[in-house]
Amino acid sequence: MDEQGLEDAAILLMSLGEEEAAEVFKHLGPKEVQRLGETIARMKSVPRERFSKVLDKFDTVAQDQNMLVSDTDEYVKSVLRKALGDDKANLLIDRILQGSDVTGIESLKWMDAQSVAELLRNEHPQIVAAIVVHLEVDQASDVLKLMTERQRNEVLVRIATLDGIQPMALKDLNDVMSKVLAGGDRMKKANLGGVKAAAEILNLLGSAIETSVLDFVRESDNDLAQKIMDNMFVFDDLVNLDDKGIQALMKEVQSESLVIALKGATPELREKILKNMSTRAAETLREDLESRGPVKLSEVESEQKEMLKIVRRLADEGQIVMGGGGDEQYV
Repeated sequence: MDEQGLEDAAILLMSLGEEEAAEVFKHLGPKEVQRLGETIARMKSVPRERFSKVLDKFDTVAQDQNMLVSDTDEYVKSVLRKALGDDKANLLIDRILQGSDVTGIESLKWMDAQSVAELLRNEHPQIVAAIVVHLEVDQASDVLKLMTERQRNEVLVRIATLDGIQPMALKDLNDVMSKVLAGGDRMKKANLGGVKAAAEILNLLGSAIETSVLDFVRESDNDLAQKIMDNMFVFDDLVNLDDKGIQALMKEVQSESLVIALKGATPELREKILKNMSTRAAETLREDLESRGPVKLSEVESEQKEMLKIVRRLADEGQIVMGGGGDEQYV
């Protein structure tokens, strides 16, 4: 679903009220719930015209839809049994409906990758493979990244050679996962702490404390110190610099590097940078951004890191102010 479709769906759900919207959410998958929830959360107001258009569109679509059968599973079973007799029909029914009763496995889709990996860590690779193929590919890859190299390799080999799953085997597998998941809530972790949280706190403590903390961390774990530094001021945070800071940065950046870096920037940051350039320079930059074809993500990230190095140097020199340094004093 594109951004327009997401917003239309969000507007429709908000117009239904809490009880009706909740009933709709019950029939959506994890990704759909998350994306719609995020869209609803950021929509503070909707123009009356947009609201009316969404309702009119829904009314048109709803009128075109007719429910032919209230329970399609039962309909399939009944038709096949009448046509083929119980014995032959039963052989087909399980195969046709085998994906309709995997509630235990489906529950994994609502869990974070770390929790799923921990639940599956001690299972046989064949079991893991049979479960992982039910997940979305991005979630499956995140889960496998968290496993040991040996287990990951064994699971991938079994996925590659998996030729379907027998209905009874799937039912047994689902029953096992349902029992495991009965205690699954304790596996879920609150998304708190971590490198980014430390970096965000350090951003507000001021340069003196920042230096002291990073030096202390670096003594025992240089990589961790670097990860914290990398997260302390990310590229999109440039939008929080004042106009003077943006102008100081633009003097230090080559136009080619700027174009590549901005390919991965938010629209807000692009506009902030453009408004701090001369009219001619801004027009040239807009043209370069539009004419430049796709750029490798690695190249974009590389140029953005170089710009962040310049930002940090300018901050050390006192030419720009980053964050809200708690140890700064003004007179």
